[in-house]
Amino acid sequence: MESVGWIGAIIIGGLAGWLAGKLMEARYGVLLNIVLGIVGSVIATAILAQFHVVVAGGRLGFFITGFLGACLLIFLARLVRR
Repeated sequence: MESVGWIGAIIIGGLAGWLAGKLMEARYGVLLNIVLGIVGSVIATAILAQFHVVVAGGRLGFFITGFLGACLLIFLARLVRR
């Protein structure tokens, strides 16, 4: 997260969470989308690191991992709800 900064992480995480919510047809608010994007990015980065997969750094890498992580979190939330 050092490469994008806190403000950048919030904006990019929010966009990634919003896009993941649209793709997965999740009905969450803007604040939860930001949280999903940021937390999803951290989780996806940790998972990918375990498999020695390196995603491009910077804003694009943060967006991709945030999107993948947010999709994963939405999927897991749906599993838990059922």
